[in-house]
Amino acid sequence: MRAADDPDSLDRATRDFMGARPQLFGIAYRVLGSAVEAEDIVQEAWLRWQRADRSGIREPAAFLATVTTRLAINLARSARVRHESYTGPWLPEPVDTRADPQLGAERAEALDLAVLFLLEKLTPVERAAYVLREAFDYPYRRIADILETNEPNTRQLVSRARKHLSAERREPVSSDAHRRLLEVFLTAARTGSLSALEDVLTADVVSHSDGGGVRGASRIPVVGRPQVSKYLVAFAPRFWPGTEIRRVEANGRPALLVSAGGEAVALLSVDASARGIEHLMWVMNPAKLAPYVNALDG
Repeated sequence: MRAADDPDSLDRATRDFMGARPQLFGIAYRVLGSAVEAEDIVQEAWLRWQRADRSGIREPAAFLATVTTRLAINLARSARVRHESYTGPWLPEPVDTRADPQLGAERAEALDLAVLFLLEKLTPVERAAYVLREAFDYPYRRIADILETNEPNTRQLVSRARKHLSAERREPVSSDAHRRLLEVFLTAARTGSLSALEDVLTADVVSHSDGGGVRGASRIPVVGRPQVSKYLVAFAPRFWPGTEIRRVEANGRPALLVSAGGEAVALLSVDASARGIEHLMWVMNPAKLAPYVNALDG
């Protein structure tokens, strides 16, 4: 009997894997922006762990993190092509973070939907380097080993990612301030108050609606305070009447789940700075909403 087939060895392997699993999912999700794809990656890592000669592996968690990261990078490369042909704007798939606010990480970095959206513009390797450093606090040497590169190049990868995020995003407000802005926005949007909307939106606000071609979401981003405000006012009579609003948490931030007839139709998440709401993200694709709602109610 091979060591890998020994029942005691399999028990240990299972314990090691389950102990590392939250971190593995957290890595894959941040790199991919998809909970469904992250679960697929974690399952593949488990299969490879079962098949591996574990007798020579002294740090199971390190081995599993390496396998998971490389699998996620490979999938992210093909996902980029799919996202380019996606119908309308692509937004990350939301996750419920109530049970695990940091999603398996040392810090809750690279978890906000707005950050995941910006990370999508980086190369998969840059994304992975940033995630491993900022969320999981991996040493540069270890990240270099995982990415099969050298330490100076790893530092450059992380630095480029940081510069990209700082250039594209202002400092977010606290959760309490975020929640207050979200409530003010909700009232203004539901009543169709143009002046109230203009008060809470920044001059260069952007609204993205991800319907995946299934729901009647805008297929192009709406940009600028006048355009977004007018769009929301026109949208209000068709969208809000008869809906139920549920205050939820998505990706560590307050969000709004909108339902009609007992079915979730949109998850609204905003990115807000001291200036006001910078970015509106409407996740309306049923394929992205369903896993989130199931986790919320599970």
